Amino acid sequence: QVHLVESGGGVVQAGGSLKLSCAASGRTSSGHAMAWFRQAPGGERDFVAAIAWSGGGTYYSHSAQGRFTISRGNAKDTVYLQMNGLKPEDTAVYYCAAGGRLAGTASFYDYWGQGTQVTVSS
Repeated sequence: QVHLVESGGGVVQAGGSLKLSCAASGRTSSGHAMAWFRQAPGGERDFVAAIAWSGGGTYYSHSAQGRFTISRGNAKDTVYLQMNGLKPEDTAVYYCAAGGRLAGTASFYDYWGQGTQVTVSS
C-alpha cells in the first residue's frame, strides 16, 4: 500500500508559477512510477506528467510540455510538479498517482492522493 499526500496548490494569476509536492509513504520501495493528473469541474481526469521510479524517464501531456516540469526527490518518496506560465485553463484539482509503469492513462495507476486545488485567475 502506498499513501500519497499532495500540497502546494493555491490561487495564482495567469502567467504565474506554482510548485506542487506529493509525499509518498508506505511501500515506496516498490519501484513505482509516479504521475500527476488533473480534473476540472465537470471534466474527466486528464494526464499531466509522469516520471519513472529512477527519475530518468519523464512523460508529459501536450498541454504541459514546455511549461511544467516533473521531478523526484533524492529519496524518491517525493514528487514535484513545477508549473510555470500558468493559464486559466490549468485550473483544476491536481492529483498525484503511483503505479507500476510509466504511462499517461489513469487506469495504470494503483494509488491516488486526495488532490490539491489549483486556481489560475485571468
